[in-house]
Amino acid sequence: MIHFVHSPDDSDPSLQAHLADEADTLALGAALAPALQPGLVIYLLGDLGAGKTTLVRGLLRGLGHTGSVKSPTYTLIEPYVVSRLDLYHFDFYRFTSPEEFLDAGLDEYFSAQGVCLVEWPQKAEPYVSPADIEIRLTIDGDGREAILRPLTDTGQQCAKKIATRPAR
Repeated sequence: MIHFVHSPDDSDPSLQAHLADEADTLALGAALAPALQPGLVIYLLGDLGAGKTTLVRGLLRGLGHTGSVKSPTYTLIEPYVVSRLDLYHFDFYRFTSPEEFLDAGLDEYFSAQGVCLVEWPQKAEPYVSPADIEIRLTIDGDGREAILRPLTDTGQQCAKKIATRPAR
């Protein structure tokens, strides 16, 4: 079971969770699903193999998607229409310059009302839209540590919904 812990600093609205295994990472994604709202931008941060795409898979399963979920490392974007949302999963790992973001016309997705999940956003700065929420996944032994940090009012509303729901 995932247990969210609030930051010890009262001014920091971050949530933390230990993810013991892949099932916990999927459960964290599923816990995010009902809190999503159109226009939300979520940065997924972490090293290669940290579980970013697994988290997205759990989120999509939480929204009712039953098809495959693959990393958009080579395609840059994987779009999904699920439940009540248009969801766009981006991966900018292979960018060699931030201008590739503009050249590919990806800025249009961020001005729409879809939910944008972004892996490797730093590779598209300063052009990629700022995040409402950052989720950092860090490898910790056999598991992962997850820190969900809301950065906007919209992100804080989402984090509050997640914190009040039992996860798995």
